[in-house]
Amino acid sequence: MTKKLVVGISGNLTRPSKTKAFITQIAGDVASRIGATSAVFDIEDLGASFPPARRLADLDPAAHDIVEQLIGADVLVVGSPTFKGSYTGLFKHLFDLLDPASLRGKPIILAATGGGERHSLIVEHQLRPLFGFFEALTMPTAIYASDKDFADGALASEAIHARARQAVAEVSRIVGEARRIELAA
Repeated sequence: MTKKLVVGISGNLTRPSKTKAFITQIAGDVASRIGATSAVFDIEDLGASFPPARRLADLDPAAHDIVEQLIGADVLVVGSPTFKGSYTGLFKHLFDLLDPASLRGKPIILAATGGGERHSLIVEHQLRPLFGFFEALTMPTAIYASDKDFADGALASEAIHARARQAVAEVSRIVGEARRIELAA
């Protein structure tokens, strides 16, 4: 049996990034819980071939490898900082390049960060519909963290940690059930 893979994708455009740190933590927790490896990427990792790409074939080999890992992952943890009430444009551009069937049934944890509480519905009004289009299996618990939930670039809020643990538990149950079905077949 091949080792499972958890891939985190962060729509941040700058480094260092609270969003990437947040996604990295969640992806690591999922990987630890299900006995998988994890890889986390952000928009910068896709390189210079990504912004002008009109299709996957336009990406350089390094960017194409990241997309292949995303598509092949057993679990995705996706998140974006909030810009004007939504995810970043380049985050959306990444998913615009994918075949609509490429994420069908894939378990996904949704997360977002923002400057304040007024953006907290980004996960429900922006991210969930995006991945609904792909027929992905988004976890019921989505996680939003505002600037006040971080200290020195790391998540500090116990309430947000609790929501993250809840989402990790949800995706772990899904992966565990899928594994039981595989073994029974």
